[in-house]
Amino acid sequence: MSAPLRVGTRASALATTQSGHVAEAVRTRLGREAVLVEVTTEGDRSQASGTPLASYGGVGVFVSALREALLRGEVDVAVHSLKDIPTYPEPGITLVAVPPREDPRDVVVARDGLTLGELPAGSRVGTGSPRRASQLHALGLGLEVVGIRGNVGTRIGKVASGEVDAVVLARAGLARLGRLDEVTEVLDPIQVLPAPGQGALAVECRSDDTELVAALAALDDPRTRAAVEAERAVLAALEAGCSAPLGALAEVAEGEDGEELWVRAVALSEDGALSVRASTTGPTGDASGVGTRLAREMLADGAADLMDAPVRKLQA
Repeated sequence: MSAPLRVGTRASALATTQSGHVAEAVRTRLGREAVLVEVTTEGDRSQASGTPLASYGGVGVFVSALREALLRGEVDVAVHSLKDIPTYPEPGITLVAVPPREDPRDVVVARDGLTLGELPAGSRVGTGSPRRASQLHALGLGLEVVGIRGNVGTRIGKVASGEVDAVVLARAGLARLGRLDEVTEVLDPIQVLPAPGQGALAVECRSDDTELVAALAALDDPRTRAAVEAERAVLAALEAGCSAPLGALAEVAEGEDGEELWVRAVALSEDGALSVRASTTGPTGDASGVGTRLAREMLADGAADLMDAPVRKLQA
């Protein structure tokens, strides 16, 4: 009998729940036992200390320790929230599967069951995301956006304690934790576009473990992978990390010639006063190309200047 597959995960309730779903899929789809191995990341340490993510390095802070454990042979598989993964490849590691995605939209948890539009002007809305903060400012509701960090329970607890009037979170996390009953509003992407890859999981393993690479491919969902590849191509082409006010969402829809991608993206100034929005469609088989072309359009309209981010010269 083969040894259990060691699935590396962050230690938070959400991370272990997400990794537990992957472990269960390994058991049911691959017929192999799997156990979770908890790993503490730099992002966890900064979150515990309350350090703003952007000032702690931003890209990859929730990922690097898991990847290091993978390369050292301490775990066989690493599971991440896909939105946390840098867009550039990591030597020796393969993204073997992107399982079916949860609903990627953002949600509001507010006092007294209120929506954003029902909150009085001056109400305090908490988020640790520059993307969410900029889009909240852009709504023009007169809300005070305040920076907060912490796990899902900690953030929602700030509403219960009265420290803030509302928080904005990813719906996917609340769904996986069984806390959707606390949501007071689901935000339409027309109002607030989610982060690239939000709601999706990433399953990685060592590239040289060819047998496992082949086996884990059974957990991949092609429609989800195409959508997140397009979103991440926008992110990569704009060279925007998790600290940049950029939202993107790709959806697979039925077109005249079969399935196609519909991709929307927005880049904003920090205060939300200025924005560049764009959308496009294209074939699912060219997901990265569709996202890159959309990013080119946004660059031509000044997206990089809005985000105050350096932009790599795109290859023709």
